[in-house]
Amino acid sequence: MARSAQRDVLESLFWIGVEACAPRHVLPPALPKKAPAGETIILGAGKAAAEMAAVAVEHLQGPVSGCVVTRYGHSVTRSTGAVRVIEAGHPIPDENSLEAAQVIVETAERARVEDRILFMISGGGSALLSCPIDGLAFEEKRQITDFLMKSGAPIEDINFIRKHLSKVKGGGLSAAAGMAEQITYIISDVVGDLPEDIASGPTLPMTPDPDSAISLLRDYGWAVTENLESAIRNAAAPAPPLHEIKILARNKDALDAVDAAARANPWRVHNLGDQLAGDAGEIGAAHAQMAQEYVSRNETTAIISGGELTVCVKNSTGHGGPNQEYLAALVMAYPEGAPIAAIACDSDGIDGSGDNAGAYVDRNSIARIKAAGLDPQELRQTNDTYRLFEASGGLIKTGPTRTNVNDIRIILVNGDE
Repeated sequence: MARSAQRDVLESLFWIGVEACAPRHVLPPALPKKAPAGETIILGAGKAAAEMAAVAVEHLQGPVSGCVVTRYGHSVTRSTGAVRVIEAGHPIPDENSLEAAQVIVETAERARVEDRILFMISGGGSALLSCPIDGLAFEEKRQITDFLMKSGAPIEDINFIRKHLSKVKGGGLSAAAGMAEQITYIISDVVGDLPEDIASGPTLPMTPDPDSAISLLRDYGWAVTENLESAIRNAAAPAPPLHEIKILARNKDALDAVDAAARANPWRVHNLGDQLAGDAGEIGAAHAQMAQEYVSRNETTAIISGGELTVCVKNSTGHGGPNQEYLAALVMAYPEGAPIAAIACDSDGIDGSGDNAGAYVDRNSIARIKAAGLDPQELRQTNDTYRLFEASGGLIKTGPTRTNVNDIRIILVNGDE
C-alpha cells in the first residue's frame, strides 16, 4: 500500500514531539558543571536510562562510573564509558531485573561522602529494577505484575502496589546511597508528573499504607494469601535523604512541540492536553464524535492529546496495546470515507509489549480491513488489534526512541489526501 501524504505529516509530527523530549536535548543543561571531590556515579532505570547515561558521560567532568538498567533493545551503540548497561525484561521483570537491582543497590552502598550520585530515572524502571520484599518470592511478584498490567488498572495504582512489594522502590535506592550527594533526573511517563510515581519512585520517599495496597490487590482480583499480606505488613519503609529532583521532560513538552508545529502548517489546533486517562476504547469513540463535529466546518483541524490510556485485557492471547485499542474504536466510530486520519503512538516506541509504537488510520482503513476478510469488531473485542492494523497497513514501527513521555495522539480532520 502506497503511503499517503497525511500519514507522512502525522508521523513527522509524532517525531517532533519525541525529539523535544530526547535526553540529548533535555539533559545537558541540567547536569552539574563541575566535578565532585570524589567521582560521579550514574545509577538509573528505565527505557531512557542507557541514553541518559551516554549523554551524561559525554558532558560530565572528572571520573564517571556506575550502572543503569534498560529494556531489551533500548541500549545504545555509542560509549557509556565506565557506566555498565544491563538489559532486562519489560513490562514483566525477569532474572536480569533482579541482577540489575542487586548491582545498582550495591554500587549505591559503596558510594563515599565525597562522591556524587546522579540517578537517571524514566518510565519502565518499575519492571526493570526488581528487588522483592522479604517473604515474597520473585516468581509471585512477576505473576502479580503480569496480572495487574492486564487488569486495566491505572499505572498510579499499579505503582502504588509495586512500592509495597519492593525493597528498592519508594525511596529504597536513594536510601542505599547514604550520605553521598544525590541528584535525581527524571523523564516522566505518568499523568500528573509526580516524581514519586515515575518508575515507582526509587529515589523518592513513600508513605507506607499496607492496608490500601492489600485492599487494591484484592479489588483488582488478586487472591492475597496470608503469607503475602504478612510480607507487605512487615516490610520496612526506606528513609531516603532529601535531595534535588529535576524533571527533564514530560508529556506536555511533547504536545507543546506538536501543537506549535501543527499551527505552523497552519492548521487549527484543538489541544486536549496531557491529563487523559481511562479506557482506550471509550476515549477513542468519544474522539471520533469530536472529529466528526469538525468535519462539517471544512477547516483543517488537528486534535492532539496525550496522557496514558488503559485496556482491560479479556483475551490473553490477543496482540495489541492501548494506542491500537484507541484507534480501533476511533476508526469504527466514524463513517467510512470521512475526511479523518489519525495516529496514536507511545513515545517510547512500544505500544503495550509489541514491536510497534502504535498505528495510523484514515478514511479507507476499514475498507482495507474488510477486504482482508477480517471483522474489526471481533478483533477489537478479542484484544487482537495488532492484526487489524497489520491488515490495514497501519502499523507504525519506530524501534526504541530512548525517551518515554507517554502517548502522542493526533487526529487530522479535513486534511489533504
